Amino acid sequence: MSANPTLSDRQLINELQTRGVRLTGPDAGAPSRRGGAGPSDHKAMEIGGRVVMIPVHTAGASRSPYQLDANSDGATLTRDGQEIARMAFTDTPRFYGLSTAEGIPYSHIATLHGKDVLATTVMQTCIRYNNRKVSCQFCAIGQSLDEGRTIAHKTPAQLAEVAKAAVELDGVKHMVMTTGTPNLQDRGARVLCDSAEAVSAAINLPIQGQCEPPDERAWFRRLHDSGIQSLGMHLEIATPALREKIMPSKASITVEHYMKAFVDAVAVFGRGQVSTYLLAGLGDSVGATLALCRQLVELGVYPFVVPFVPISGTPLQHHPSPSAQHMRDILEPLGALLRDSALRSSDIKAGCGRCGACSSLSAFEETPA
Repeated sequence: MSANPTLSDRQLINELQTRGVRLTGPDAGAPSRRGGAGPSDHKAMEIGGRVVMIPVHTAGASRSPYQLDANSDGATLTRDGQEIARMAFTDTPRFYGLSTAEGIPYSHIATLHGKDVLATTVMQTCIRYNNRKVSCQFCAIGQSLDEGRTIAHKTPAQLAEVAKAAVELDGVKHMVMTTGTPNLQDRGARVLCDSAEAVSAAINLPIQGQCEPPDERAWFRRLHDSGIQSLGMHLEIATPALREKIMPSKASITVEHYMKAFVDAVAVFGRGQVSTYLLAGLGDSVGATLALCRQLVELGVYPFVVPFVPISGTPLQHHPSPSAQHMRDILEPLGALLRDSALRSSDIKAGCGRCGACSSLSAFEETPA
């Protein structure tokens, strides 16, 4: 990669993830993603040896000063007509060419995220989604289902079949299982247990499960024993009033409730193997985000802070993404905190934090040159 010397790789990633890129030419490499559970409206690209997810289908991307001229060999990144870098795309995985005996394409069951992560939304529905008065205003979980690019419920057998193929054909290294919330009791833990047990019986593949805090702490042991090695429970937003505004129903599970669940989960999965997503740019101040991150790190929870990306077709589709400076103001001190606390993304066994493609946080964990 030949980059403008005034832009470090992590600065460039920050710029592209907050401002997006206008993509011209063919959708080369692994196909970009539209709608559905995140990362959505993105494309996987390689920058400085890192695979990152860059918004290409958002309203912000259409106005970006950055343009990517794609071809079969990669792409040239320009800003206002000046070449910034040469970039590469991840290859289309071979398992995408397969289908189940019932004729369901494997790509409708699970997809490749980043470079080597298999990801699936086990249940592509949520009890909150169809009522926009109470749903999470940034969520697009139903879009890919409505457009026929996935199926509503992936069975354990289907997930095991696809996971085995993805490992054997494409060298997938870990797997993310998330789910829409099916009820207000186990909140998806049961379906994750069933799915993980089947995958673990078929192939040796580290798995991260993602769900809201279940109603009983015993679920954490069940999730672990099913084959899930790391757990994600996503706060998304730090400030209680903002949570109630943007996630009216999910906000009923308070930050305090999450904190208690994190303590219980860390006791089972171990320090650094429990994580949470935080979406920067929805209204939380830098100070509020960092204060919450410090509490999480003290509990042994990895705070995966990502720039908010507005997804087309959602109530927040025109909400701006945070600035690159806003992200840097969070990620520089957070990266130092994680480094000093020995709570690094590279130590996570599976999941979004280990992949790191949706944020430049892992780059900020590195010791400054």
